[in-house]
Amino acid sequence: MKIFECDPDHPDAKCVLSRLSETLLEAVGDTGQSSFDADDVRQTRSAFFVGYDDDIPIACGALRPISEGIVELKRMYAEKGLGSLLLSALEEHATSLGYSRVWLSTRVANHKAVHFYKKHNYKQLANYGKYAGRNNSICFEKILS
Repeated sequence: MKIFECDPDHPDAKCVLSRLSETLLEAVGDTGQSSFDADDVRQTRSAFFVGYDDDIPIACGALRPISEGIVELKRMYAEKGLGSLLLSALEEHATSLGYSRVWLSTRVANHKAVHFYKKHNYKQLANYGKYAGRNNSICFEKILS
């Protein structure tokens, strides 16, 4: 997989974001689109990436600043079992931007995502920001090396 930074309004980004939304709707009954603002990943120390397999967009992920040392992982999606590769690339980019921690939220009902993040050494964190008090969300943190 080749991973490139691009604008979330790029046609390839929109294509893979659409598949992510369809997958989430089927898995948890919500597309998750209301939790993503493309302008959040156009600011300083943020990023949006699309991953390709043979020039076909099959993955995406975004980094949105929360504070000086904390970045939020948004809209992560990968096909063909390439999620670990994408996550590693996003974490490396977060480190290169000067972040020491990655936070994220997913739906409790998204068992596949919960298992994936735990497998990659993400630890449960008290629900933060707009996820505070929401029983359907579970938040995670990883301290970057």
